[in-house]
Formats: sequence, C-alpha cells, structure tokens
Amino acid sequence: MTARDIGIRVRAAGHVDEEALAYVRAKVEAALDRPGLAGVSGEVRVTRATAQHVEQPWSAAAEIRVGDTLVVVHAQEATAHELADRLQHRLRGQTDRATHRADLARRASTPPPWRGGPTETEAAAEASPTV
Repeated sequence: MTARDIGIRVRAAGHVDEEALAYVRAKVEAALDRPGLAGVSGEVRVTRATAQHVEQPWSAAAEIRVGDTLVVVHAQEATAHELADRLQHRLRGQTDRATHRADLARRASTPPPWRGGPTETEAAAEASPTV
C-alpha cells in the first residue's frame, strides 16, 4: 500500500527536494500501514526553513484521523532523514495510544458504587452461588 492508498497526503513547503519527500512518505507509510488501524486518513506537512542560521530547519506537522480519534504530531530536526525517523516514531506511538484507548478490554471492570456500579451487598449476592 502507498500513502495514497491509506488516505494520507504528504505535502511540502519551502525548499524540500523530492528525495527527502519520498523518504518522509516511506516512513509515514511504515508507521501507518499495519493491521489493526481502522480508517486512517489525514495530512502530513513537511517544511524546510530558508534561513541559514536556523539550527533545526526541517519541521513536520501531521494531522491523522485513526477511526474517530484525531492524532496530531509535530517534529523538528536538523536533517530530513532525522525528521522522518522522529515523525515515524511519534506517529507509531500516538496511533498505538489511540487504538488502545478505544480497546473495550480496558473497560471490562465494574465501576465502583459511587459511579453506578453494584453496592457491596449486591456484589456479595452475585458472588455467592444459589443452590
């Protein structure tokens, strides 16, 4: 799959060469093209500052929608390859959090009584077997 197949658009602003943009695309695809991610779409903007005195001229901003969750990632680095690597790392981490946050297994425990769960007497009645 390519970034277009998974619904991600990678745009460039400033003096970004095609080789750097292709490397960023490959890293974004690697972070987002995996099983378990439902409905991935969004945009990644890569910018290179024109000023020579800037220490980290490469920056990226990604707004990716994973299912119903919006994932926003920013990165700033000295080279395009470092930027792509950091962007991939942050995208993978944020999308992992987004998918696990929606996981129903994490909400399997019963709520406490003050949140509408069973009281102690109701819980004891459910735990004891009826003969």
